[in-house]
This record gives sequence, C-alpha cells and structure tokens, in this order.
Amino acid sequence: MTSGMKNSVKYDDVSPALRVPPAEQKIGTPSRVWRIRADSWEFLGYALRQLSGRPSGPGATQESGLLGQILRATALLDSVEPYWAFPGPGVMKRLSGLIRAGLYQEALDLVDGIRARTWRPRPEQPAPGLSDSADVGAPEAAETAVERPRFEVLVVDDIPEHDGEALKSDMLAQRRPADAFSYDVNVVSSYEDALVALLLNADIQACVLRPGFAITASGPLGSDLRRFVSRYVEDGLERLRPIDRILRLAERIAELRPELDVYLVADVAIEGLAGSLTRRFARIFRREDRLDLHLSLLAGVAARYETPFFTALQEYSRRPASVFHALPISRGGSVGNSPWIRDMADFYGQNLLLAETSATSGGLDSLLDPHGSIKKAQALAARAFGAHKTFFVTNGTSTANKVVHQAIVAPGDIVLVDRNCHKSHHYALMLSGAQVAYLDAYPLDRYSFYGAVPLESIKKMLLDYRRAGRLDDVKMITLTNCTFDGIVYDPERVMAECLAIKPDLVFLWDEAWFAFAGFHPVYRRRTAMAAAARLEAQFRDPGYRLQFAEQARELVDPVTGEPAADEAWLGTRLIPDPAKARLRVYATQSTHKTMTSLRQGSMIHVFDQDFEQLNGEAFREAYMTHTSTSPNYQILASLDIGRRQAELEGFALVQKQADLAVSIAQAVARNPLLKRYFRILGARQLVPERFRETGYSMPLSQGLSDFDEAWRCDEFVVDPSRLTLDISLTGIDGDTFKHDHLMDKYGIQVNKTSRNSVLFMTNIGTSRSAVAYLVEVLVKLAESFETEKRQLGPRGLRALEARISALSSDPPALPDFSRFARRFRAGTNTDGNLRAAYFATYQDGATEYVDPAELADRVEAGQEVVSAGFVTPYPPGFPILVPGQVITGNALAFMAALDTREVHGFDPALGYRVFTSAWLAAD
Repeated sequence: MTSGMKNSVKYDDVSPALRVPPAEQKIGTPSRVWRIRADSWEFLGYALRQLSGRPSGPGATQESGLLGQILRATALLDSVEPYWAFPGPGVMKRLSGLIRAGLYQEALDLVDGIRARTWRPRPEQPAPGLSDSADVGAPEAAETAVERPRFEVLVVDDIPEHDGEALKSDMLAQRRPADAFSYDVNVVSSYEDALVALLLNADIQACVLRPGFAITASGPLGSDLRRFVSRYVEDGLERLRPIDRILRLAERIAELRPELDVYLVADVAIEGLAGSLTRRFARIFRREDRLDLHLSLLAGVAARYETPFFTALQEYSRRPASVFHALPISRGGSVGNSPWIRDMADFYGQNLLLAETSATSGGLDSLLDPHGSIKKAQALAARAFGAHKTFFVTNGTSTANKVVHQAIVAPGDIVLVDRNCHKSHHYALMLSGAQVAYLDAYPLDRYSFYGAVPLESIKKMLLDYRRAGRLDDVKMITLTNCTFDGIVYDPERVMAECLAIKPDLVFLWDEAWFAFAGFHPVYRRRTAMAAAARLEAQFRDPGYRLQFAEQARELVDPVTGEPAADEAWLGTRLIPDPAKARLRVYATQSTHKTMTSLRQGSMIHVFDQDFEQLNGEAFREAYMTHTSTSPNYQILASLDIGRRQAELEGFALVQKQADLAVSIAQAVARNPLLKRYFRILGARQLVPERFRETGYSMPLSQGLSDFDEAWRCDEFVVDPSRLTLDISLTGIDGDTFKHDHLMDKYGIQVNKTSRNSVLFMTNIGTSRSAVAYLVEVLVKLAESFETEKRQLGPRGLRALEARISALSSDPPALPDFSRFARRFRAGTNTDGNLRAAYFATYQDGATEYVDPAELADRVEAGQEVVSAGFVTPYPPGFPILVPGQVITGNALAFMAALDTREVHGFDPALGYRVFTSAWLAAD
C-alpha cells in the first residue's frame, strides 16, 4: 500500500446517500440535500486528491475501489445538480469525462474551482477550469474582483438542450458590471421539476415561466420527494390550456416560496392577459423584452434587499455633525477623549458611537410617529411576514404583549388565556383590568412542564360562557405558539372553530419562539399570519359558504334558531359563518430569539380586518404607553437587517436548522453509549396520542413528506428544531446538568431545563461544527458516567440507582389552575379580576407571610387560603399561583418537590404571601 492510501476514504465512511448504485440514484429527502450535496463535492475533492497523487501499477486494486466511490458520488450529483445553475450540465459532463479518462489532476482542479465558488466567500472571478464555460453562467468578462451578492433565476420551459443553453446565454448577456447583483440562470422543463428546484435550491430568488413546459419531472424522484411534490400537482393538469397551467404553477410557487418574484414571458397578446394576471406575477413580458426582464430581476431582489432604516442610520453616521442636545455618547463625544473609558470604543467600535442618536435628529424618523424610514421598514416587514401591519418593538415581546392586551381589552372584558403562558401576559391582564379565564394545557407530569391547550377545552369554555349568557363579554383568547418546549398549535383550526362559536373573537398568538417559521413551506402553515390569510381566502370561497350552511342545519334548530346541545358542538369540527366571522389576529414575535436581531428586538404583526375601524386609535395609544421615547436605534436597524435576511435566505437557513436538529436526534438514537443515558423526546412523548392522527414521533427524520403530513393533520406537533433531552438515566437533575456539566465544563449554553430534561435548540446561526461538538460532548459525558459508575462501591451504586429512580418516576402532578376566590370572581364562571387582587395587596393589613409547613396545614384543614402574588419557579417557568387564586394542596406538593434555584414571588425566609383571613372576611 502506498503512503497515499493510508488516508483514503473507505466506502463505508461515505455518506449513506452515496451508497446507492448509480443506476438507482434518486433525489432523497429535500431537507438534507443541502448537506449531501456539500458532502459529495467535498468527498470528490478528497478522493480525487488521493488518486491524482498516486502512481499507477501496484495500487490498481485500491484505486479501483476508490474510483467506484467517486463514480457513485458523481452519479448522485448528476441527479441533484440539474436543479442548480452552477456548475451546470456542461461542467458536469466535462468532469465525468476527465474521471473516465483517468485525468484525475484536471478533474481535481475542476472540483476545487466548483467548491471555491459555491461554498466559500469569494470575489466573482472565474473559478479554475471554468472560465471558458458559457453554460455555467460564468461572471461577466469585464467584471473585476468585486464581491456582489449572487442569486439564481429559475426558468421553466420545455425546450431542447441547445435552445436552453442559448436562452441562458441570451439572458446572461444582459448583465453589466454596474449591476448591484449578479445571477446565474437554470432552465428546467416541467411543472414538477420547478417545484423540486424550489425545494432543493435556496439560491433561487426569481422564477420566469414560459408556456410549453411539461408536467412530469425529467428524472426519477425518491419516494419522500415524490410524495411531497404530489400534494402540489393536481390531476388533469395536462388537459389544461398552457396559460392555465402557468397560473397553477405560479400559485404553487407562492405557496412554497412566497418571497420569490415570479415573471411570465409569453408570445401571446399580453395586453389582454395583464389585467387578470397581475396578482400572480410581478410583471409580464414578451420574449424580446430581454433588458426589461433583466432589470426587473435585479429590481425584485433589490426590493427585498432594501433596508430603509439601516441605510438611513449608516448615512447619518457618515455625516459630520455637532451635537448640542442630549446623549453625550453621540458621535463618541464622551468616549473618544476619555483616558478612562476609551476601551468602550475599542470594544464596541466607532460605528456604534457614530450611529447613536435620537428621534430629534433629521432623517432618522421617530418610532412613535413614523413617517419616513421606520415607517417604510415596518411596511417591508409586514410584507415579509404576511401581515396587514407590523410594528417594531425595542424592549422585547414582554412589552409587545402588553401593547396588544391594552389595545384590545377594556376593564371587565373576559380574556381566555393559557395559564402556562409567559408571565408578561399575566401582568398585562392585571394592568388592563380584564376578567381572566385560565385555560389548562395538557400536563407532561414526568418532565414537569405543560404542553398546549386542547381545542376541546377552548370550545368547552366558550360554550360555557354562551350557556351562561356571557359570551358577548368574551373579547380575546391568548395562546403561545409555539411553546418554549416546541409544542405547536394548528392556528387555522383553532381560529376557525372558535369563530364558529364567537364570530368576533380576537386572537393573540404569542410566537416569541416562532418568528423564523414564516420562511419554510411546512412551518409557515402553522403561523398566525399564514393561517389568517388562508381563512380569509376560504371565507370568500362560495364552496366554503355551502359547507357552513350544511353544517348549520345540523347544529342549529331550524324552527327556534337555538343552537344544538353543547355535546354536538364539541364533537364536530366547526365551520364559522363566513358572512359574520371577522379575522382579528395579532402575533407577537421575539425576532432576537430565532432570527438576526439585537437583544430585545421584537415585532407585532397585525392581521385585523377591523383594525382602523375598531382598534387603530386604541392600539396607537397603547403603543405610546409602553414604548420608550428613547428607543435604541441599533435594535431598530437590526430588525430591518433581520427582515432582509429572512426574505433572501430564510428558507435555506430554516431548512438547515431543522435538518441539523434531526442529525443530533439521530446521533443520540444510534450511538450505543449515548442511548444508555440520553433520549430525545419526540411527539409520542410530548403529544398525547389523542391529538395525533399520523402517529409520527419525529416526522422530519423520516422525510419532508411525513413532516408535511403531520403538520397538516395533527392537532399538535413538535418543532423539530427543539430537542428535549431526557437525562433521567444519568441520575443528575436538569439544573445541575446545565450548569455543572454543559456550561462550566464545555461552554455549551442552554436556556431551559426541567427536573430531568434539558432543552437544546438549533437556530439559523447553528453550524455543523457546533452540532458535531455537542454530540462529542454528550459522548464524553457518557464516557465519564461510565467511568464513575465502575468506580462506585455498593453504597454509591445504590445511591445512584435511587437518584435515577427519583428522576425517572412521576413527581407530584402539575397543578391545574384551581379557581379565583369568590371576592375576585364575577358571575358563576371561573374568570377573575387579577387587577383587583393585585392592587388589594397595597392595603394595610391585607396580606401576611406564611411558611410552607403552616400553609400546608391550613389548606389540609379545609381553610380557603388565597395567594396575594405571582409565584413562578424557574424551571418550569409558569406561575403556579397568581393573585386572587385559591391555594391547593396539589400546588404546594408540587412546589415542595421542585428542586430549583430560582422562584419568583416566594421568599425562602418568610414563605408565601397570602391574603389575611380577616381581610377576606371584611366587606
């Protein structure tokens, strides 16, 4: 064996995707193609480097084995690369020819050039071996080495290959060195190929549709991809007129990648088509309008690239100015000449100081009264997230939630709210003076956290209020989508069925952890804004109205007009009356949690058909109430930038973050050592079976089609980018595992734990290296646990087994919300007045502290003891008690069993703060 063979890659070491005979190569799971494609090119470079440096002769057998792996890799790439403009069919043919001819060094040079241009930051220069390739969209000859963003344009047209190359060359000839962006062109021949390209190739930023394309994909598709694509391909497409096929494809593109610009190029009399097609296409051209098409492609991307406020802030920082108002730090005035704090400028940089200013400075607009760059930036964000309006918030979603509650809710209005929601909602409801009706989410007792609120529970509470004659008082419902632990609702179904009972109900969806979801076709359908848009379209559909009329005959007595028994309503998937239902939907998102933004950057998205008529003024006043008059302009600029990134590469980044999470879950499940101590919890553990039609536990690990099916059908699903790691078999509680093992030893940061679990989250910034490091750390920890166990004596082993048993067994059940004390309740329902209870504690003699043991004795003796404050343990992070709530033995037992370092609202030295019996008894 030669020295070169010592480092050669064995076939078994290659990605499983490559272990397929060339004749059977098909495109597999779309969510993994980005990784498989990169790995395949990397492997080719490695393997060709081995062959290029090896003398022929004695190593022929080994060379043959390595060559077989190379041929498998190229066969896989041959099935994938047609959906990318670069490197293109001409280069792929040349590469295959060089390999077959044994010209391995030339093949290596070609592969290195492809990899350099595709996966590394680079100036736009022809890569080695590519400069004479007209078919790959090589950069313009006149270009210099100036970096410009590059994207791909997908053309859908069934034309011969040589005509396709001529079409690409013709389009690329329009590019100029002065263009702000550059692009490559790829031509696919069919409806299905277009959908596949959009799923696989995140570089596509525009689509050009031309009449005459076929329906069926030109190559074989794997079963997962075939199943997913089939959901977007209607029967009978081949019988439609070309223009109707084009319209259907345009609609499907909008479903999959709504951020893309779609253009129509036709030879027909486009003047007659324009009026009926403008909603589906950015613009319509005749074939000879090459330059206008080129300029439109650039303008479309420029419209998404635009960042009005960030640009204005940059321009402001470059202007000379003398500051004679507040902010000594502005322009670095109080920093630059100081011998004591100049390290601040060294650390943060000069631009931060130059850009620090206030709303009184010209050209930068006011967040509280936007008319310029901020107003435009918010309008662009509304477009990106599918909202009617979007408002920027610079002090977090806690404030965003308070704004919406105050804008919608007046004192005395009833609000249905998940008791497990973020504490900002509870405080907002207290401030607003609402009558709060708490909904209980289903409990996950073993892991000491809640799931989500079943739709049946929501419907039952609304029907209870209808039966009590108080439904008109119910104003809003507040739910968390998705929860901290990744449980995701079906907002479309929830809103539809609630509106069937109360047509004017307002919805607040706390999507603090879900801002990224609007930029992936599967995730998007479970966002509040997308669900509202689909419902709005359904309400306009005559067929939907007929469905409602048919159901109404079953649920409403035709003679008396009275509704049928509640049981019938609970057992039916309700359809709202489209003539009465009003879509009033609000979503609050922590942009900084899951997208690119500085800390505390958040947004409020509004899809409210009655906003200006019923809520506009109140919303603006609430926004004024809770928004600082001195907002941080750096946060605003980062929100503008984050929106740009989401529109231009959000699809790729979200697909990557989900896929990387799946790779972690699979690593834990497949490693024999890791399985002894760890388990990733899937839907089967986190979502009870009655809420799952599909039965999938980790659907994305099986493929995009299963992922899509679960997210279409199941009442609750689990976000695959959230990984709840069960650590009970380690014998270590979650808080200790987080601090002592992950953070202190290895610098791995996590946000949430429970008594026996740790939550890992991938995000759009997660790298493959970070994933590999996490898996490596888990293996090291498992090895250390093995070593420690071997060194334990009988007593130590018994102690370890006792800890494992305690963490593996069910603790005291999570306490449901009990009830508000009668003094704070209105009527016979369960709602109570948080505001009255909260401010009652200000009265002298109204409250006292009681230690846990005495409190438990009082409750056990049957005395009604009422909490005077919020008691929120971290973890699990939800309020066990709220002001005015009757304390139960279940709540106290749960608190006693928790081993937490931080409990808000509980004083270890004094105990619980409760209302005195004398005060409660007084009038």
